[in-house]
Amino acid sequence: MTHSKTNKIHLERRLGPVAATSIVIGVVIGTGVFLKAAIMSQTVQSPTVVLWAWIAAGLLSLAGALTYAELGSLFPKAGGEYVYLKEAYGPMTAFLFGWMRFAVGTPGSIAAFAVGGATFASKVFNLEIVGGRVSFAISLILVFSGLNCLTVAFGGRLQSIMTAIKLGLIVFIIGGIFSMSQSSTFEHISSAAGGWPGLSAFGTAMLAALWAFDGWNNLTFVGGEIKNPARNVPLALILGMTVVLIIYGLANLSFFYALPFNEVLSANSKSFPDALPVATKAAATFLGENGIWFLSIALAFSAIGGMNGSILSGARIPFAMAQDKLFFKSLAKLHPKTHVPYVSIVVQAVIAIALASTGTFDQLTDYVVFSGWLFYALATYSVFIFRKRMPDAPRSYKTIGYPVLPIVFVLSAVFLLINTVLTSPLEAVRGLSIIAAGIPLFLWIRRHT
Repeated sequence: MTHSKTNKIHLERRLGPVAATSIVIGVVIGTGVFLKAAIMSQTVQSPTVVLWAWIAAGLLSLAGALTYAELGSLFPKAGGEYVYLKEAYGPMTAFLFGWMRFAVGTPGSIAAFAVGGATFASKVFNLEIVGGRVSFAISLILVFSGLNCLTVAFGGRLQSIMTAIKLGLIVFIIGGIFSMSQSSTFEHISSAAGGWPGLSAFGTAMLAALWAFDGWNNLTFVGGEIKNPARNVPLALILGMTVVLIIYGLANLSFFYALPFNEVLSANSKSFPDALPVATKAAATFLGENGIWFLSIALAFSAIGGMNGSILSGARIPFAMAQDKLFFKSLAKLHPKTHVPYVSIVVQAVIAIALASTGTFDQLTDYVVFSGWLFYALATYSVFIFRKRMPDAPRSYKTIGYPVLPIVFVLSAVFLLINTVLTSPLEAVRGLSIIAAGIPLFLWIRRHT
């Protein structure tokens, strides 16, 4: 059990393997799988290269998850990555990660999911009666943050149900396209196969796919509330990411099977519902006009499920930081009845609502993608540090393919970071600026605690 330093109440290990796996799948599968094929196609101009970019991104994410599984079994505590970074590199590195997640990363993701869910729902429902999309998004944040202030067991069951429904909707879409889509053919792929677009373009497309795979690390944040974490954290990470990889591969293959490549290229998700995302176009090939309605429901539900998982997991980082006296102590408070970090959840919701209201989440989350991969690389490299520093520590799981797999992940992450600096220097600089903004706060907190 993880004990709070501000009271005698402790986190409860109430999340079983199903709930843990649902967090992995539910947070990762948001809206990216429905939307990213178009922008990736515009970047590389070839369906086969797009599919390879999805495969490469999926395998890279799986490699990261396999490494994190060992770290999770070694440090089964609330905070996940924050704990690994603190143990490997010291409090400042861990704080800067936690600061980035607290100030922008998690609230930005919650805001993006909420506004995305509201946008997709607006195709089916008249949201003007509840004040418009932003008001509906804020209501979603408030409702689901409130639900996650109940017991973590309730939050886990809610996530499991939402993930099961989400997977059912996606499987229905994939199965319907392959079995009932009109005039679909694999010639859509072979006839449009282009040449190699270059390493930089492939890296840009791969980064777009990695955005859709992002979130697999969130499970580690709730490590202090998972039953038998030494077994269930590795199991959930490996099983969850395997399911996501299969779903993403089949979904994108079905889109190119259903649509001529020019239809994929012309798909547009940014002006939805006025223009149609690629998944909506693909579903319409077997559902007709009803496809637009069905995909709107699926997209909205998928976004809301991702939001719930982010709320559940993200609040544990500032909680862990506050326990270590590296953040404001009130964030370490647990509710006396439900045993969840309710103050952290509430503050997280307030920041997410502010980002959703001002519309700044979209730009901020773009900057955080760069920052996130910087910390992914550092956390993954820590497995080498702990193997040397703690060779005899009990590990219920050891990284498959060690040391090759972690090395491949770290080198790939470094390539993506360098590619981002070269192709999108403004995003890289702003991402680093967000991290650097935490340095004076860290020094102030250390001086006053």
